[in-house]
Amino acid sequence: MQSFQLLSEKFALYFEKWHFPEEPATLYQPNEYFLNIGGKRIRPVLCMMGNELFDEMRSDSLHVGAAIELFHNFTLIHDDIMDKAPLRRGMETVHSRFGTNTAILAGDVMLVAAYEELNKISLEYLRPVLTLFNRTAKEVCEGQQYDMDYESRKQVSQAEYLKMIELKTSVAIAASLQAGAIIGGSGERNQHLVYEFGRKLGIAFQVQDDYLDAFGDPDKFGKQVGGDILSNKKTFLLIHAMETCTPSQLNELNALMEGNSENKVDRMLQLYRDCGVDEWALELKNQYLNEAFQHLEDVAVLSRRKEPLKELASFLVSRDH
Repeated sequence: MQSFQLLSEKFALYFEKWHFPEEPATLYQPNEYFLNIGGKRIRPVLCMMGNELFDEMRSDSLHVGAAIELFHNFTLIHDDIMDKAPLRRGMETVHSRFGTNTAILAGDVMLVAAYEELNKISLEYLRPVLTLFNRTAKEVCEGQQYDMDYESRKQVSQAEYLKMIELKTSVAIAASLQAGAIIGGSGERNQHLVYEFGRKLGIAFQVQDDYLDAFGDPDKFGKQVGGDILSNKKTFLLIHAMETCTPSQLNELNALMEGNSENKVDRMLQLYRDCGVDEWALELKNQYLNEAFQHLEDVAVLSRRKEPLKELASFLVSRDH
């Protein structure tokens, strides 16, 4: 089984082609612009790794990986519109550069391009892969809606936040792996185990992301530490603090969230530490990571075939940026 890096290079060679017709350029060039902004392309490579876990890599996993990446970028274009975000990875978002109406249409046609890639795979895999893809696409939309709903609520339970994260983030990682497993000819039990590995890994990844936003090194993290705190974003850390702190600590926490004092981040971080939120978050991340590894361990293939996935999972949740 090839490493993440080698598979990333293989996918990049396939994906760098021009994905859209030339005309009307005012519709299609915004999408090429957005795809050229780049990204880690983790999901399509996970699809390829899911394939290679069970069999030699087939071109079908490249097509499904491209469909997954195009769908992901479709969601990002529309998410940026909903969030009124001016930048994405340091570059102008599509709606900022080309206008909101064009961005909506560009996102729509990006989704159509994803289905065109799916239509290229072998008929023997098409139905199960399409069923998985459609279910996951709906779940990602549900997760985005929950995320928007929670912005206007004062309190969100840990269970509600976890469900939102699963839908918005984890299911896409899990489905990428399962789609690859389908193409690799795996049985239903192994598909389920691979899916659960990806789902738990996605949750651990989000816990780490929430943790780094609060406690990461800004020079390594690449963005302002405490951004979630300043925007009162519901995170694993904030929700756990609200559920476990004393009444007096809760009063201070609410006061900080209602205002925007200069020392808001520092005071909130101290509250997190006083409530043990920092240590709890690291324990939670490790819990989900260990559960993910157990699912991978239970997959009925030779252990050496699992090593690249283990290495990637460890890297994703131990990163400091």
